[in-house]
Amino acid sequence: MHYVHQMAFPTLRVITVTGNGKVTVQANYVQLQIEVNTEGMNVREAQQENANIMNRVIQSILALNIPREDIQTAAFNVYPHYDFIEGKQVFRGYEVTNAITVKVKDISQIGTVIDTAVQNGANRISGIQFKIENVDTSYQQALRLALQNAQAKAKTIAETMKLPLHPQPIEIVEENEAGPVLFKSVSMAENSATPIEQGQMTISATVRVKFQY
Repeated sequence: MHYVHQMAFPTLRVITVTGNGKVTVQANYVQLQIEVNTEGMNVREAQQENANIMNRVIQSILALNIPREDIQTAAFNVYPHYDFIEGKQVFRGYEVTNAITVKVKDISQIGTVIDTAVQNGANRISGIQFKIENVDTSYQQALRLALQNAQAKAKTIAETMKLPLHPQPIEIVEENEAGPVLFKSVSMAENSATPIEQGQMTISATVRVKFQY
């Protein structure tokens, strides 16, 4: 008769906690998209009208001391439009859409930029995004806070349960989160300066840590 000797391996006992860290910062620039839409039965005429208006919009923005390198083309599209009348497709003209993105470093100037663009023929301001230049630096601070938070949680659990907590973690997983974006959208501006509230941006980091005890 053969006997099989099985080795007894100690079960790994772990405490798994989730640590969170947040850093609040002020945005230091704004990015917005400005669109010009024109329609016409003749595609060339609709494109030419659109180009004339967009050039006027760009020149008016440059006059506000926005650097040319901070103005970029985002999209240019030409769409034919049709109506269906009594089951028949009837062509009703072309729509030309031209969009630019503008980076505004002086946040207090954003309302003036919007009003100026609209007054010079822009049809739509499709989005306003508040951003920060060095987001990675702020994220590293949030990550540090998240790790400290995880360590504090594990310590509290161990002390409460009277467990001998190992000082070194055996696994650390950084959870992916979406970057901070503050977003607003407006269709048209009023005659007076459009008020845009900056607000604060929160950058978050989350880690999942396993401690052995």
